Amino acid sequence: MIDRLRRRLDGLPQPVRQRIRRLWLSLVPIGQCAVAAGLSWWIAVNVFDHPQPFFAPIAAVVSMGLSLGKRWRRSVELVSGVAIGILVGDLLVSQIGTGTWQIIVVVALAMVLAVFLDDGPLIPMQAASSAVLVATLLPPGGVAGFHRAIDALIGGVVGIAVGALFPVNPAHRARRDAAGVLATMRDAARKLAGGLRAMDEATVSAALESARGTQEAINTMRADMRGGREVSTISPLYWSSRDRVARISATADPIDNAVRNFRVVARRARGMTQRGEPLHPEIIDIIADIGEAFEVLRGMMIADPGGEPDQADAARVLRSITRRARADLVADSSLSETAVMAEVRSLLIDMLMIAGLRRSSAVATLR
Repeated sequence: MIDRLRRRLDGLPQPVRQRIRRLWLSLVPIGQCAVAAGLSWWIAVNVFDHPQPFFAPIAAVVSMGLSLGKRWRRSVELVSGVAIGILVGDLLVSQIGTGTWQIIVVVALAMVLAVFLDDGPLIPMQAASSAVLVATLLPPGGVAGFHRAIDALIGGVVGIAVGALFPVNPAHRARRDAAGVLATMRDAARKLAGGLRAMDEATVSAALESARGTQEAINTMRADMRGGREVSTISPLYWSSRDRVARISATADPIDNAVRNFRVVARRARGMTQRGEPLHPEIIDIIADIGEAFEVLRGMMIADPGGEPDQADAARVLRSITRRARADLVADSSLSETAVMAEVRSLLIDMLMIAGLRRSSAVATLR
């Protein structure tokens, strides 16, 4: 059943597949936001007896969002911003009334106070919007203003509680994102090696563009890794996953650096191809093997705990490649070929670090 559904999805146009995949990955956060919004409204109405606590579900949804990362930070910023906006709005509107210039004054003062107190991007926006509501639609002063601040606090707390009690697997997204980047680099390395063998500038350029197109995926990977650490810290259900999430998160910088170094390799290789300079066949073989090593790293990333390939398997494959990436291969080479080899060696250091080696150990392997 699942295989048949997957085949049908694979037959859809690429834009449709991307949208379905994005929706699938967002289903749990969407459910969390919906539950948190309804629960925060119920608590504000039935427990605190607030007549129209619309700030509660708004705060719950904004504090959670679809991103896993910084939910705790968003909750604090939102509650603080709402409180500042209500405070400024209640104090000023009750004295100066409402109107065009009053809104200008209220919004400016609320945002000035918010920026002065904290550098978070959400606080000034929430302070301004809350102040506008008080200055235009809501009666200022009295118990109503206090209720609005409480509603925002309820929403923020409920959002954090729902995220802790019904969490997303903190390691799943991070592993998937990292594996996706590594798969792209696998294909790019294979393409680069093929283009260099054929002296095909178009293929080499395509490999470079593939590597350049990974930045958004890397940014998403980093955000999900931060979110995974946050979930494993807040949610009791995943406290046992902290070490694993930490190990996965430790690959963020090496993966990013490996992609950057590969871009340099591909850019230098393209320059050699444009000038008609052939690259040493053994260096091309090393680049091709790097593509296979990226595949091993991808398999390591998505393997279940205790499964294969693991970090030791990946390190073993990479060590065999580094033994062949000798500096004497370019002892009598041109400056361009020497530069490519130097970047290849730097790339191997990054890949060894993805496999769990410390930088000093990775560098020692190349020596």
